[in-house]
Amino acid sequence: MLLIKNGKIYTMAGEIIENGSILIENGKIKEVGKDIAVPLNAEVIDAQGKMVTPGIVESHCHLGLFEDAIGFEGNDVNEMVDPLTPHIRAIDGINPMDKTFEEAYKGGITSVVSGPGSANVIGGQFAAIKTYGKRLDDMIIKEPIAMKVAFGENPKRVYNAQSKSPMTRMAISAILRETLFKAKEYIEQLEKSKEDESKKPKFDMRMEALIPVIKKEIPLKAHAHRADDIFNALRIAKEFDVDITLEHCTEGHLITDYLLEEGKACIIGPSFGHRSKFELKNLTFETPGILNKAGVKVAIMTDSPVVPLHHLPLCAGLAVKAGMDEIEALKSITINAAEIVGIADRVGSIEVGKDADIVIFDGNPLLDVDYETVVTIIDGKVVYKR
Repeated sequence: MLLIKNGKIYTMAGEIIENGSILIENGKIKEVGKDIAVPLNAEVIDAQGKMVTPGIVESHCHLGLFEDAIGFEGNDVNEMVDPLTPHIRAIDGINPMDKTFEEAYKGGITSVVSGPGSANVIGGQFAAIKTYGKRLDDMIIKEPIAMKVAFGENPKRVYNAQSKSPMTRMAISAILRETLFKAKEYIEQLEKSKEDESKKPKFDMRMEALIPVIKKEIPLKAHAHRADDIFNALRIAKEFDVDITLEHCTEGHLITDYLLEEGKACIIGPSFGHRSKFELKNLTFETPGILNKAGVKVAIMTDSPVVPLHHLPLCAGLAVKAGMDEIEALKSITINAAEIVGIADRVGSIEVGKDADIVIFDGNPLLDVDYETVVTIIDGKVVYKR
């Protein structure tokens, strides 16, 4: 057993507990509150009034797929030979021994959603994983958790360089539509084959990978910066009655009313960096605050390695500086992020029964430049202590 005591606990479940305690047993949160009795033989961590939060959740990154301080040998983000690669799985490319994992949990980031990049129209399957471990199989929270699709400049640029389709936004949408049509037909054939084996379609790994999308078991994770690309993504999701999350959403603040009407969550970022392409011309840290105040559920992301993953709290802090409420910004990298990606049953808040992923900070990671991580706990195990 492990007991954290005397902390200022930001549960992200509706309350802040002053001088609170958290009891951990078998990797789960057993009790949260004040004046929890210390069980015999329990390890005790005295938080001494420091800020205690749930483990930080990164909702969109490429952790372990674009390795640190290495070029081609460690770059497994994009398979840029075919615009349709739904069968590619992030878990087959993530290297948990990369230094960026250690930087992540030392920075308080305990869970991430990592997967392929945006070179292809359909890029492949994302996975939700913990940031501590040596064997990825032991770190998985949920896999697959989403199917990456991309709109806008990235697929256009990659395949224009190869003189092949898609070179336009029209082709991106057409290719995605055609593939989703084929996936629905594939499922229909599989259903018919239950009564007549002769109607069973030839095995197609790409179509198999899209079955969870069509059945609404996982969402499309749609890379879309510009407003028209966001609307294209929403249009296609409606046409095929599939779930979708809007990733980047750089011009979301320009179409706030529409996004509120659609009721879709937005994962915003990376906002910390150069406007490196035309579709980023309206990039601003004001976006998450504007959408949040309007009633849109938002998460903030780094798109690591675009922004180093351990700077996720800094990105939330810069959103606060640009007008976002502090607690709402903290939610955007904890409970909101977990809810949007579909892992809130395990992480994102300090509640009884959830994974014991907890961080103790000396200072406020959103507001204090000189804050430090004191302790990081993942699955009830102290993985870092200052």
